[in-house]
Amino acid sequence: MASTSLFSLAVIWLTIFEAKLLWMLKAWEPIDPTQGFLPVPINHSNFEIQRPYDVPEDQRYRFINGVHKLWVFKTDKPHTPSSRTNPRTEIRILGYNYAVGVWQFEAYGYVPGGTSGVCIMQVFGAERHATTLMLRVYDGDLYYFRKPAIVPRICGRWFRLNVIHDVDAGSLKVYVDGVLVHEAAGRGGNMHYFKCGVYAQDNGSFYMESRWKEIRVLKKYV
Repeated sequence: MASTSLFSLAVIWLTIFEAKLLWMLKAWEPIDPTQGFLPVPINHSNFEIQRPYDVPEDQRYRFINGVHKLWVFKTDKPHTPSSRTNPRTEIRILGYNYAVGVWQFEAYGYVPGGTSGVCIMQVFGAERHATTLMLRVYDGDLYYFRKPAIVPRICGRWFRLNVIHDVDAGSLKVYVDGVLVHEAAGRGGNMHYFKCGVYAQDNGSFYMESRWKEIRVLKKYV
């Protein structure tokens, strides 16, 4: 009788474990985060290149064969003479500032090995901060701000990045290669826009670089 009860209990626990395992595997199953969204018209005129103010654009940015290459040095100047921020070379999306609704940034990114201590993508604008979201690279891993780490070994390969910002719900979702890797609360604010590139942070490498292609901005229409 006791052995039968133990066997039944073992079967129940095994069933629960299998259900949890299947749920975890499904959670990590790639999806298309753009479903339900429509792309907005965008071209090169929507890309403002923010770079160290004392160097020509072509010394920190190039666009070749559909790939935006952006780089900066730790010793570079900020993007304006009056700025006290760290060095950066970033694409700032123009024409699609937003304050309400559900918006999405999509692009394919590449960060070479050795680039570290750098922000590669931002959702700019917040109530008590400069940004609602920063995706940073430290020692080869992708982080949400300074922590937590959300994707290991992001460097040295192309990855698909989708960031969804639901302003009204105050939420953000980050997908890498179609997998939801992080969810976070919004930070308020009455104006937002997307940026990508390289923006030096703490403990930055001397040289920082990222590459981007097929950049899109999408919006959910109800």
